Amino acid sequence: MSAAHIRQSVEQLAKHFAERPQDALSQDKPAVATLESGLRCKAVGPKGETLITDMPAPIGGGGSAPTPGWYLRAALANCDATMIALRAAQLGIELSQLEVTVGSRSDNRGLLGAEGVAAGPLDVVLSVRIAAPGVPEPTLRELVHWAEAHSPVGDALRRALNVKADIHVG
Repeated sequence: MSAAHIRQSVEQLAKHFAERPQDALSQDKPAVATLESGLRCKAVGPKGETLITDMPAPIGGGGSAPTPGWYLRAALANCDATMIALRAAQLGIELSQLEVTVGSRSDNRGLLGAEGVAAGPLDVVLSVRIAAPGVPEPTLRELVHWAEAHSPVGDALRRALNVKADIHVG
C-alpha cells in the first residue's frame, strides 16, 4: 500500500473513532495453542493462521521451530516497524530504509522454576535503522519515539497486564 493510502485510511479511522469512541473498543482475536508432541506447540488463529514453536534440545525440545520468546521479540520488531511506517505515512515521510532489531537477555534458570529468578526476559533492547531522503535526523528520531510509544506490542511489554487463567480439566 502507498503512503497516501495509509495516511487516508488512518485519517478516516481516527475521524470515525473521534465521532464514535465506543467503536474503538474491541475484543482481540484469540490464538488457540495445542501441544503437538514433546514441547512442539501449534497456535491457530480465527482465519486458520498458524504459528509453530518448539524448544531447543538442551531443555528437551526438538529445536524444530523458533521458541515462543523469539516470536515475542519478532512481534515487537514487526509492531514497531509497522508503527514507524504508519507514522511516516501520516507525516508524508517517504522512508528509504527501515530495519528494527529486537534482542533480549534472559536467565534461563527462571523457566526451570528457580526461586527468585524471572521466567521472562530481564530486559529488551530495540535497535532501529532508519533513513528518509531530505528528512533531518531529529525528525526521524521523533518519528521513532512516537511509534515506540504507540506500539501495541511495546505497550503490552512496558505495562503490567492483568493475565487471568481459566482452567478447565477434562
